[in-house]
Amino acid sequence: MTVHFIGAGPGAADLLTLRAVRILSESAVCLYAGTYIGGEVLAHCPDGATLVDTANLHLDEIVAHCVGAHERGADVARLCSGDPSLYSAVAEQTRRLDRAGVPWDVTPGVPAYAAAAALVGRELTVPEVAQTVVLTRAQRDSTKMPDTESLAHFARSRATLVLHLAIRRARELAASLVDDYGADCPVVVVANAEQPDQQILRGTLSDIGAQVEAADLRQAAVIIVGWALAATEFADSHLYGTRVRPPLA
Repeated sequence: MTVHFIGAGPGAADLLTLRAVRILSESAVCLYAGTYIGGEVLAHCPDGATLVDTANLHLDEIVAHCVGAHERGADVARLCSGDPSLYSAVAEQTRRLDRAGVPWDVTPGVPAYAAAAALVGRELTVPEVAQTVVLTRAQRDSTKMPDTESLAHFARSRATLVLHLAIRRARELAASLVDDYGADCPVVVVANAEQPDQQILRGTLSDIGAQVEAADLRQAAVIIVGWALAATEFADSHLYGTRVRPPLA
């Protein structure tokens, strides 16, 4: 058997990959975070599958379910919201599975920031405006950030910033970015992307904190900051732009 870590995407069942749907339909056990993953996604599981909501389980309890399934010869679909490569705790889980001798693999999914960008119809990299996207998070009641990864350090680059796990500190974080990006720098907040209760806020660093507080957003949201969100006057990219071709000999 195998533990399959599957990117469940931002929450919409039709944004699962074909591979994800196939694995879900073939797995006798499914572990999922009920906070983010709903019934439409779980509907891909086979009849009689064991469904385990991990929202209130700690890491060792989650791994114990995987090890127990392995001992019974049952495949496990371990659903991760968004893509497993970002803030999914896959590294911690697979380290324990390796120690227990349990095989595993990973199926990628649609990241929440990509779904957010699609919803507002913006490219996060725009020629001569922003060519770098920084995916990071805030630190509060969470694992310590490395000293070299302070928000101030990233802000100096003026790259497009995508802040995860930061919605409860939106006002404070926005204020910390004003010196580098400017108070009128555009910001988009997307909560519960691609789900029935999704919310989209558009503003600037000067007002987005108040908007977040008024909307009472507390989880499942990404904050995107950068001038790429509003750029209209910019050069065509070299790859697709009109080129002057040399005359034929």
